[in-house]
Amino acid sequence: MAFQSLYRRYRPRRFSEVKGQDHVVRALRNAVREGTVAHAYLFSGPRGTGKTSTARLLAKALNCDAPVDGEPCAECPSCLSVEAGTSLDVSELDAASNNGVEAMRDLIRRVALVSGGRHRVYILDEVHMLSTGAENALLKTLEEPPANVAFVLATTDPQKVAPTIRSRTQHFDFRLLPAATLAEHLTWVAADAGLELAEGAVDAAVRRGQGSARDSLSALDQIVAGGGAAEEDSFVDELVEALCERDTGRALLAVAGACSAGRDPRQLGESLLGYLRDAFLTTMAPDAVSLPDTMLERVSDQGRRLGPAAAVRGLDAVGEALLAMREAPDPRVALEVALVRVTRPEVDPSPGAVLERVERLERAMRGGAVSTPAPAAAAGEGASDATAPVPADLPPLPAAGVADGRAAARQAMDAATTREPGPASPPAARPALGGVRRQSGAPSSSSSAPAPSAATAPASSPPAAPEPEPEPPVVQAATAGADAGSGGPLPSREQVTLAWPDHVAPKLNVRARGLYNSGRFTAVDDGTVVFAVTSEIMVRKAEEHRTALEGALAEHFGRPLPVRIVVDDDVAPDDDPARGAGGQRPSDDDEPVDVTDLTDAPAATTGLDRLTDAFPGAEVLDP
Repeated sequence: MAFQSLYRRYRPRRFSEVKGQDHVVRALRNAVREGTVAHAYLFSGPRGTGKTSTARLLAKALNCDAPVDGEPCAECPSCLSVEAGTSLDVSELDAASNNGVEAMRDLIRRVALVSGGRHRVYILDEVHMLSTGAENALLKTLEEPPANVAFVLATTDPQKVAPTIRSRTQHFDFRLLPAATLAEHLTWVAADAGLELAEGAVDAAVRRGQGSARDSLSALDQIVAGGGAAEEDSFVDELVEALCERDTGRALLAVAGACSAGRDPRQLGESLLGYLRDAFLTTMAPDAVSLPDTMLERVSDQGRRLGPAAAVRGLDAVGEALLAMREAPDPRVALEVALVRVTRPEVDPSPGAVLERVERLERAMRGGAVSTPAPAAAAGEGASDATAPVPADLPPLPAAGVADGRAAARQAMDAATTREPGPASPPAARPALGGVRRQSGAPSSSSSAPAPSAATAPASSPPAAPEPEPEPPVVQAATAGADAGSGGPLPSREQVTLAWPDHVAPKLNVRARGLYNSGRFTAVDDGTVVFAVTSEIMVRKAEEHRTALEGALAEHFGRPLPVRIVVDDDVAPDDDPARGAGGQRPSDDDEPVDVTDLTDAPAATTGLDRLTDAFPGAEVLDP
């Protein structure tokens, strides 16, 4: 007797022997038992999941001499002839090679000659390969076939089947088999066939089958032919280990060994892509991985060591390499470049590489690899720039495109480490209009204005003493004045000057700010703030907005502050009369304009007027 492959010898003979397709088997058995078999079915699903075998079982059940509860007996002459492929009641047609209109016309003629009595079943495999003309020729017969005729259409790509055909059929989806179901089935087949297998052979066949019963049985046949021991695909496992260890040399050596052993780079890349997918799913959704238990444990450990960020980046890099291999002169180079990018994140400026490195840093900190930094020696001496040290094995971040990654890493390190609270450094004061720089050791005056030459200094002159300048009193005094009621302390001239740009000026309108920016606060005398401008004209204009200035000062300092506007006759030699008290010239947009000094612009003239002016005595004939 000629040798038969395992998948042919162990085709299911009854509906109960079909593995992993209970939803389809239950519907067909009920239809046969109750006599409600449809005239057309569409079976779709991956290869090797039992579509054609189930179609033959339906034909056996419809023509069986002694069916039991919708099951064929598998012993009568009709069932045996269907199994042997000699039954005249079952016609199988390969639509991939008979996809023309003439083949469909011949099928239709044969269907029309069917006599009553037994059921005729027509099985069209790979029906999505039919041409448009053949599909249209089949439509009418498929919708209204003669009595006792049933069509079973099988395809691995239902999206390519015409909607007009799908609408005339009952559609059943066949699924890939779980790894546990396949392992149990292969173990039974090996025991029934008396096969001698080494440990791990069934798991290797299940992994190669990837959910397909036929592919798994074919892989088991190959293992038996090789002596019963499975040849481990060590190259892919070595590649994944190299990715887990971030070892570029190890990954490149694995590729070189696989290519030397005859593996095609494209095939190696596809195998690596599937392995990385399983490793990623084990960390996110373990129930979605169809692997034997022994292999699932190893892949899960590799996925944990690899990490979700590196796994996703590896999937993306290998997928791009597979696309690039289609046009690459040397496909091996594309795969090697992808492996270098995955194992060396510092040479990859993509956001995915930065995210992976941030994830590695977080894992290192959770494991205690990051030490707690010592507190700064004194405030203002690097306290705000103190960061936790980075693990020694972490390469430096790339120079470009990593601002977000550095910020995320800094936040993660600040949250994971504990710092000793140090003295808070005082906030830097914003440069103010009319601000003064008090010399070291000079007493402050709150009742009278100091001489301009002694109280003020050019903005560019350095302080006399090298010690840090003391904090301006406006921070504490202004706060106290704001918190106090109407009887708050009287501010000094320096406090009023420093409060002007940030707290007083924003409360005035644009014209008022422009007017007062041209002057300066000279003194606070007897509860009155003295403000000096450059001329009498400016005094009159500033008086128009004095009430608004007094309200802004009172709101900030918490007490009424009358304002007296005078002409500034005492200007330091180094100062410019057009400048403010702090040596800052007001901007052009804020400088006041005297409307009485403006003159009317010349009236607009037309082109005709300019032409007559250019030629005196000319006469306009048609204006």
